[in-house]
Amino acid sequence: MNQEITKVKEKPPFDRSSSQDSVDEVSMEDYWIELENIKKSNENRQDQEVVVVKEPDEGELEEEWLKEAGLSNLFGESAEDPQESMVFLSTLTRTQAAAVQKRVETVSQTLRKKNKQYQIPDVRDIFAQQRESKEKAPDGTESQSVRTNENKYQGKDDQASNLVAGEKELIPPVPEEALASETDINLEVSFAEQAVNQQDSPKARTQKSKDNDTLLPSFRLPKDKTGTTKIGDLAPQDMKKVCYLTLIELTALYDILGIELKQQKAVKIKTKDSGLFCVPLTVLLEQDQKKVPGTRIPLIFQKLISRIEEGSLETEGLLRIPGAAVRIKSLCQELEAKFYEGTFNWESVKQHDAASLLKLFIRELPQPLLSVEYLKAFQDVQNLPTKKQQLQALNLLVILLPDANRDTLKALLEFLQRVIDNKEKNKMTVKNVAMVMAPNLFMCHALGLKSSEQQEFAMASGTANIMNLLIKYQTLLWTIPKFLVNQVRKQNTENLKKDKKTMKKLLKKMAYDREKHEKQDKSTNDADVPQGVIRVQAPHLSKVSMAIQLTEELKASDVLARFLSQASGIAQTLKKEEVFLYEIGGNIGERCLDDDTYMKDLYQLNPNAEWVIKSKPS
Repeated sequence: MNQEITKVKEKPPFDRSSSQDSVDEVSMEDYWIELENIKKSNENRQDQEVVVVKEPDEGELEEEWLKEAGLSNLFGESAEDPQESMVFLSTLTRTQAAAVQKRVETVSQTLRKKNKQYQIPDVRDIFAQQRESKEKAPDGTESQSVRTNENKYQGKDDQASNLVAGEKELIPPVPEEALASETDINLEVSFAEQAVNQQDSPKARTQKSKDNDTLLPSFRLPKDKTGTTKIGDLAPQDMKKVCYLTLIELTALYDILGIELKQQKAVKIKTKDSGLFCVPLTVLLEQDQKKVPGTRIPLIFQKLISRIEEGSLETEGLLRIPGAAVRIKSLCQELEAKFYEGTFNWESVKQHDAASLLKLFIRELPQPLLSVEYLKAFQDVQNLPTKKQQLQALNLLVILLPDANRDTLKALLEFLQRVIDNKEKNKMTVKNVAMVMAPNLFMCHALGLKSSEQQEFAMASGTANIMNLLIKYQTLLWTIPKFLVNQVRKQNTENLKKDKKTMKKLLKKMAYDREKHEKQDKSTNDADVPQGVIRVQAPHLSKVSMAIQLTEELKASDVLARFLSQASGIAQTLKKEEVFLYEIGGNIGERCLDDDTYMKDLYQLNPNAEWVIKSKPS
């Protein structure tokens, strides 16, 4: 079943120097050895179901895309009232709007051909309403209408729409400096907008040639005074909006760069409903949560990593040297029978065996860890012109992964980094580890994919480089770009305006004195908090709230430190890493703040927020 071999088959007769990033013979050899091990284990696999991936009919792909982007009410039976999506559409950048319009046009044409009975809106009407709503902004400001024609991307005036909340610009146009630094990753401006600007920039060709270097650039995130938002920091309702926008942004980026984004769908697959290997992640987690409530990463996965680390990460050839095939097969059967009973003898598992079992677990998932929907999009990252754009695409793809896949991938990448941290002893550099792990993540046997030797070689260098980026920039990849968070803020602001209008009408109908109501409302909000002061509460930890004067240098970490120094009762037992400051309400649902958030800057961005200290949900 899991026989692994160490003999290298003759390598494909292709010129390695022509690949996007040339890789040395040793690391390529690692890849081919790993590939042979996987192929051998595939030959001995029995009764393994293959995922059936349905080829979509005309317009079906675009229809599914619109549903995934939260825009299903632009067509179908609910198309008579697309107003629900108008707020959402009004927050899109020009490239995002172009991506949506392209798909709406395709779906509309398809539905007309099929003679559907329900109303099919004209895409021009939808975007005309959007432009109208932007031009008639209630605060008197005039937002630039969204442009969707590709020939309008040129010129100085063609910049992302400026969406304003109070006096803070939420989605700024692309500044010239955004293209100047080769090491900064700009998260304030849409990636697709940056791609358009780069295409028009004389520096674009230079950048492409520089990206052929074997060494990865040293990318970094510039400090953001309003705080960095990580995956897991936002409330579920806001994260859902982020995912809608992320899909649209990724599609817009791929459109600009000439890459087709095709989401695959697993239509039919028969999987095991219990056990450890060949079991879907969601099923595994359901099993595991009965044992350990709240666990987000499969217990077997955690235990295999733990076992590898117990044997020292300094072991030479760790992850590269396979365990004995007969022993691996026997251990698999024994684990299936005894793991959940707690009777399995982990002392019998050698370190290289545990590493082989970990890789086996990943590649025998019924659906790939990078998901059926986005595996091809991950593979296509290698076709993007620059390393920066590859990194931007990976950032968006990580956000789009299902929670279980994303959490497990994060645990894997963190472990791989710990292996690489010991490279002086174990001889496993980031390139070596990427070469060994790439075929386990990217070549999903369950999809039954066939490939020629030439395709295999292209896959080897391409996916190994993607794996390299995933490992090296994992911290950056789990960051939610600020421009997406700002678009969510804008949506929430517009929805609040609509809700207030509805409430005013309701109060009027019920014969309330609106002026009295508004006066009372204002007095309760403003009376107890002086200008330039925020009130910080910790309702689950302390009965007393703190009034804190905002200064230019005050950070979230300072607020937490002050709270802990004054804490009494249960709060006295808390450690700094156990509590977090949250921004709640106003133009965001809920957001956990990082320590380096400057409170005055954030207050200006969201003056109506409440500030709450609490622990983070597991």
